[in-house]
Amino acid sequence: MFRSLICVAVSTFFSVAVIAQEQTTDSKPSFADYTATLKQEALSKGYAPELLEPVFASLTFHERIVSADKSQPEFVETLSTYLPKRVSETRIKMARERYQQYLPELEKIGQKYGVQPRFIVALWGLESSFGRIMGNYSVPSALATLAYEGRRETFFKQEFYHALDILAQGHISLDDMKGSWAGAMGQSQFMPSSFMAYAQDGDGDGKKDIWTNQLDVFASIANYLKQQGWDNSKTWGREVLLPEGFDAGNAIARGSLQRNEWLGRWSQSERSLADWNKLGVQRLNKTALPARDLTAALVLPDGEGGRAFLAYDNYKVLMHWNRSYYFVTSVGYLADLIVAED
Repeated sequence: MFRSLICVAVSTFFSVAVIAQEQTTDSKPSFADYTATLKQEALSKGYAPELLEPVFASLTFHERIVSADKSQPEFVETLSTYLPKRVSETRIKMARERYQQYLPELEKIGQKYGVQPRFIVALWGLESSFGRIMGNYSVPSALATLAYEGRRETFFKQEFYHALDILAQGHISLDDMKGSWAGAMGQSQFMPSSFMAYAQDGDGDGKKDIWTNQLDVFASIANYLKQQGWDNSKTWGREVLLPEGFDAGNAIARGSLQRNEWLGRWSQSERSLADWNKLGVQRLNKTALPARDLTAALVLPDGEGGRAFLAYDNYKVLMHWNRSYYFVTSVGYLADLIVAED
């Protein structure tokens, strides 16, 4: 009898669970209904009907975007396997060519924003392969798809509204507003919120065109770095050698963190170059670190036993752009190689 009651209870539980799941599934609106509600919200926010009509008529649900968002691969490679792919001989050659091609314009923008041109070119190359790979998704459709998918609805709805702002300001046409599956746009791969915060009109034509206008791209990248505190009297960091038996607790503790938490760990690691010298940290050629009045934090991208880097304040700025040790290190390496003498 007791066993029978358990079976009934279990059966009832699973029946209720199935019903609840069906109700949840059934309660999710269609993409068309969802975007119709989104349109009403946009109207209530004051967006003009003549702006919204073509945008919402163009919205398309992309199942591939949802699949890409849910199945982003885990990073299983090391810095030593990552760098040769991201900073390949081909990319170095292209970066040097672009650097020389646009050097007068880059120097002018670099002086205006206080950013060394080589870092502008490095970010340009790593984000979009110098404008060759920007993504071909309609940005409003990509953002609406991701908002509808629901895991980060608030974030992507806000990005969608920023995309409307960009269109309303006339910086790009709807047909030309293309980007990645995640909604990153143009040659600098800015999300719409980053565009609104940092994009610049580099040539004075009244538009901020990060899709086709190199001067706007360069100025926008430089302005992003400037606004985050870039110091053009410093570089990004350097790879170093650690002495045998070095205490890895002196490095920034690893782990996925919110930026404020990560900055706290940076502060715990940060020391003067003189102090790092005292701890036995050396340049790659096994000589003492420079006798400069600089502070640096120690970064171990692959953990204890992997490659080690002393990171200067500009490293923090690059980590605001993309909070990935691998990405930031690739930016630094490519920037250095652009101006390195063979």
